[in-house]
Amino acid sequence: MDPRYPAHLVHEHRLFDGKTVTIRPIRVSDEAQEREFLDRLSGETLYLRFHKWVHAPSDKLVHFFTDIDYDRHMAFVCAIAHDNGEELVGEARYVVEPGGKSCDFGIVIADGWQKSGIAGLLMDALIRAARERKLETMEGLVLASNTAMLRFARGLGFETESVPGDLTTKLIVKKL
Repeated sequence: MDPRYPAHLVHEHRLFDGKTVTIRPIRVSDEAQEREFLDRLSGETLYLRFHKWVHAPSDKLVHFFTDIDYDRHMAFVCAIAHDNGEELVGEARYVVEPGGKSCDFGIVIADGWQKSGIAGLLMDALIRAARERKLETMEGLVLASNTAMLRFARGLGFETESVPGDLTTKLIVKKL
């Protein structure tokens, strides 16, 4: 295992429906599971996450998502154990912006796991990690039509701003 891996950030949670999930930092060894996770997402979910139609995420993108430094690039996954291993059903990540005071974040939940509570667990872990790193703000771009994400973000204390010259996108910002 990578000696930089922040094992102290691994936590199990019991969901309202009784299922147990693990929220943990992603590992470079998760590359195949990350590929499977992304491949299982519907076209609409991929569109809402990447703001464009994505047929199949590239190997380069999957590698970028899994080979992180846990400092300037942090990512948490939600994993559920099965008899044959683990399945990734959600992820949230941030990348620190130049200047080191702010980060850009993204989150995506598997279609069958939306509204299960794991988005809140992932965001809680991500916000805690950003605060621990002494980041001042977390921000992300959200499609204006993604009302569920905008409502979720407001519930987490994000403020919504217009993007100058772009009526299709909103900027959400949270002071940490």
